[in-house]
Amino acid sequence: MVLAGVVVVAVIMFSLRGSAARHTLVVASMPYWNFQHAATAVLGHRDAVTEISPWIYGLSASGQIDTQYPAGQTAAIAQDIHRLRAAGLLVVPTIANVTAGRWAYQPVGRMLHSAPLRAQQVAAIVALVQRRDYAGIDIDYENLHASDRGAFSMFVADLARALHAHGKVLSVAVFAKTSNAGTDPRNLAQDYAAIGRAADQVRLMGYDYHWATSAPGPVAPAGWIRAVLDYAKTQIPASKIVLGVPLYGYDWSAGHGTAISWRQALRLARQHHVAPRYDTASQAPWFSYTAAGRRHTVWFENAASSRAKFGLAHRAGIAGVYLWMYGDQDSGTWSALSQVLPTAGPHALSTSKAVP
Repeated sequence: MVLAGVVVVAVIMFSLRGSAARHTLVVASMPYWNFQHAATAVLGHRDAVTEISPWIYGLSASGQIDTQYPAGQTAAIAQDIHRLRAAGLLVVPTIANVTAGRWAYQPVGRMLHSAPLRAQQVAAIVALVQRRDYAGIDIDYENLHASDRGAFSMFVADLARALHAHGKVLSVAVFAKTSNAGTDPRNLAQDYAAIGRAADQVRLMGYDYHWATSAPGPVAPAGWIRAVLDYAKTQIPASKIVLGVPLYGYDWSAGHGTAISWRQALRLARQHHVAPRYDTASQAPWFSYTAAGRRHTVWFENAASSRAKFGLAHRAGIAGVYLWMYGDQDSGTWSALSQVLPTAGPHALSTSKAVP
């Protein structure tokens, strides 16, 4: 039994931490509000995906690890995770600094600058990963302050050491940027080089170049993604870089954008009798319409725009991509993924009935 456990751990680490015979890493990032649909989509294309990251954990106001989803979803999410495990997919859930449905700085800020609290959170994360038999954990701590830079790097290094001691892996999500400072303090708080030295995966959030409160525009323009990858490769080993690919868009009107899925975007276009156009410079579809006297502009993602980003990841020689599965995605995305970034298929490692 001990030998078998060692072999399983070795295979997991071989798969996620790199090897001479590298394969493309394709992660399905599945938020709790879209979990059932995302699970069905992944299971329908399981040869195209190697790993799943259920976006299901947050932090309480006191900094304790908590679930984000309503209690009524517990059984359904547990069942879907079991089905995904049975299909051979590695499970690396995400912990985000979301408290009661909102991004919250204080639970993380207090922890980062207190050695005892930092040690407590590292121990709690390791205990969660072991208890649920996860392959590792993904950390998505956002909106940090520039002054948190050193403390966050220390937390990542401490957590990586603790997880590695148990044969588990660490992924860290970071804001996409094209220079060390980026565009604001939350970018500066994330030291690509330090995080890249400690973590097994560094997930670049390659989206929200235009966002809910910005002017309308492409969510992930190709030129920006290329520049982000170029910079990241100067700081992080390419074998650890995973590019986030958005599967959503925004509908902007009166200075605010509402997040929408691919299906919702097409429904709006049909409803208002407009044909989406494809911007070849940014490699993204868009359209405009008028409703209730207000002008709307929609930029979203489809199979063609995702294919362009898959191609950028392939040419950059990075580890792979992760799909941010906000809602219903273009079904053609899966064939584009398989054609541009074929994988070695899922890894049949664990079928245990872990409950999130």
